Amino acid sequence: MKRILITGAAGFLGSHLCDRFISEGYHVIGMDNLITGDLKNIEHLFHLDRFEFYHHDVTKFVHIPGQLDYILHFASPASPIDYLKIPIQTLKVGSLGTHNLLGLARVKNARILIASTSEIYGDPLVHPQTEEYYGNVNTIGPRGVYDEAKRFQESITMAYHTFHCVETRIVRIFNTYGPRMRLNDGRVIPAFIGQALRGEDLTVFGDGGQTRSFCYVDDQVEGIYRLLLSDYHLPVNIGNPDEISILDFAKEIIALTKTEQKVIYKDLPINDPMQRCPDITKAKNILGWEPKVGRAEGMQKTFEYFKAFTDNDLLKEEHKDFSKFIY
Repeated sequence: MKRILITGAAGFLGSHLCDRFISEGYHVIGMDNLITGDLKNIEHLFHLDRFEFYHHDVTKFVHIPGQLDYILHFASPASPIDYLKIPIQTLKVGSLGTHNLLGLARVKNARILIASTSEIYGDPLVHPQTEEYYGNVNTIGPRGVYDEAKRFQESITMAYHTFHCVETRIVRIFNTYGPRMRLNDGRVIPAFIGQALRGEDLTVFGDGGQTRSFCYVDDQVEGIYRLLLSDYHLPVNIGNPDEISILDFAKEIIALTKTEQKVIYKDLPINDPMQRCPDITKAKNILGWEPKVGRAEGMQKTFEYFKAFTDNDLLKEEHKDFSKFIY
């Protein structure tokens, strides 16, 4: 039986990857320090013999006994609210954490896939973004801690590939959504749905003309799965190129939730990207992958997930306590 280590296993995307590899017959080892993850996302797996969980911080030495065939490195804060509160931890998981896991892959002769991001393109001057575009990132801006952590992660991964001949894969993930997103993590989809369900006006930053392209989580997981098992070691964009402005998206949410809220406007955050849309030519040609779930279908499934929340959950203001992780 193939054994796979998935870091960030209790997070949104990591937990869906655990589900997928369990369904494919793998023995899955989940690892998470729970700084932003939640055990509720994976508690349905705890009774399985083919699943085990390590409560561990990957920025410290990582040891996994026995055979290990694959590593998926998905440990990292991904919400701007989170990584602005824990900037050093965000940098450490992308640098020290990646270094530790690449070392583990080398020792175990395992293939490793690292989760990069569309944020490595920064506020892009090229549209849509191809893998050959080097990006437009403010290294010392508030978002730089996340962007540069991921850019360094790609660099050290390629160094291990070329110098130590480690089998590596790099996925550049564009905006992904679906069940298990945290309601109050600051990203636009849970933010809009939460505001609609609470009867609040929807908050749009700037004039709402900035664009995003949203990929449903099942499509994202399928792309990651195919990339891991492919023979391609250079970065690949995985995302949905169906682009929409944030203002138009807010109107879609109002129609979906059948609420009467209006849109209100606030100042645009510093270095917030104005355009975000993947060129997925490589994913189509190399992996035979493209998204299958349209935004209307995916958003309906996501809305049903959030609609099941209790009133207490909807009204609770989430303030993650990061104090025990800061040292």
